Amino acid sequence: MPTTWKDYIESTADVLRGKPRIKNTRIPVALVIGYLADGYSADQIIAEFPDLTTESIAACLDYARELADFEVAA
Repeated sequence: MPTTWKDYIESTADVLRGKPRIKNTRIPVALVIGYLADGYSADQIIAEFPDLTTESIAACLDYARELADFEVAA
C-alpha cells in the first residue's frame, strides 16, 4: 500500500488552532509548502526543521495536490 499524506499529516483543534501539521510536531503544512514555493529543496527544509523527513515533505505536496483537485458537487 503506497504512503499517503494521511500517514504524515494531522489536524486537531488543540494544536495550531486545527491547522494541518506534520504529525507529532507543530510544523504547519502551509509553512513547508511556502518553503517549497520559495525554491527551497527538501534537504534545505530539513536542515531548518530536523523533525521533517523527505517523506513528510512529499506528504505536504500530496496534501496540496488533493486540495487542488477538490471539486464541489453540483
